[in-house]
Amino acid sequence: MIKYNYFKISKTKKIRYLKHTQNSNLHIVFLHGFMSDIEGKKIKKFLKFAIKKKINFLALEYSGHGKSSGKFIDGNISKWTKETSLLITKIVKKNNFILIGSSMGAWISINQFKIFGKQIKGFLGIGSAPEFLENLMWKKFTKDMKKKIKTKGLIILSHGKYEYPITLQLINDGRKNKVLKKKINFELNVTMVHGEKDESVPLVYSKRVLKIFKKAKKKLVIVKKGDHSLSSNKWLKILIKELDLLI
Repeated sequence: MIKYNYFKISKTKKIRYLKHTQNSNLHIVFLHGFMSDIEGKKIKKFLKFAIKKKINFLALEYSGHGKSSGKFIDGNISKWTKETSLLITKIVKKNNFILIGSSMGAWISINQFKIFGKQIKGFLGIGSAPEFLENLMWKKFTKDMKKKIKTKGLIILSHGKYEYPITLQLINDGRKNKVLKKKINFELNVTMVHGEKDESVPLVYSKRVLKIFKKAKKKLVIVKKGDHSLSSNKWLKILIKELDLLI
């Protein structure tokens, strides 16, 4: 039985998280994707791996996601980045950690480097999607869609069986969080795993993330026939293998 915890950020805001504590100075920190949560297959697989390897584990839900408080439409990259850094400071403290960022989680992971620096000893990206709000949404909106979001402040996007409420403030905040032209000069292991058949985020994004890290030991793994989530048992084995090599 997985036991979830809550961290009170303010009188009105609490963040749900999952942790596993071992007598280890290393943590694995998992950051989920856009409108996702911490109840998926990847989380459970990474938690099981951490228990087996006797490594600490932390996963959290940003505000407006899963069972954390707040409305999704009030959130943005800056807020979710800050909530993540608060939880890492509370749980991981001064210990070293490895980041796993799934989709948008990779963007939020990159933002943690300016806060935690050399505490981060490795970074595993899964279908990494930094700056997706501008490049994969805004730039693909029609004139009518842009007009609607500017007028109403909100537009509903349909993708597969999901609906995403996209706010103008979310798009604008994404522009304040550009990372693809950054330079990160820490020496660490960075692995990007990307599905060959990812229909949500093009493979080039994982390649662009690798370019940010100037002194890292870098690796790109393209999963044959893999989709965006990489949540099947076959693909999860690849993710676990790459995490193990990273450590």
